[in-house]
Amino acid sequence: AQGLLHMGKGLMTLNPFHSDRMLLKGPALGGMLVLLHSCLDLKSTLLDKTHYLLYYLTCAMNPRMLITLNGEDMEWKPVTVRVGQAVETVGQAGKPRRITGFQTHTSPVLLATTDRAELGTEEVLSVSGQVLEGIVIVKDNPEYEAEESK
Repeated sequence: AQGLLHMGKGLMTLNPFHSDRMLLKGPALGGMLVLLHSCLDLKSTLLDKTHYLLYYLTCAMNPRMLITLNGEDMEWKPVTVRVGQAVETVGQAGKPRRITGFQTHTSPVLLATTDRAELGTEEVLSVSGQVLEGIVIVKDNPEYEAEESK
């Protein structure tokens, strides 16, 4: 019930793909197909005694949000992120970008299906690599030097 409630609010989604829509989760696809197959005869399945088939949807539920946590104490850390349309690598030589038409936000942020996020500053580094989805652990960049303002 909680998962369906959060899906109605737009905080969660049913999606069998993960890792920036590159990998397919087999159990998630299977869970969605079980529900679709049971909907062929609603009166004798979901509306009768096998209402527990709705639990198969939990395999495919994913959060749509991006939350950043500090690597040392696992506390929430507000980080500047850019959210935009996912594209292949574009930009000037030496400064490649994987998004276009981005907006800068402070985490946590909601991501649409076709959106991609990247860190907005070099102040922190992602421990998980290039894919920023769900919960991301960040650590301070030891090579970062703050620019002095005049």
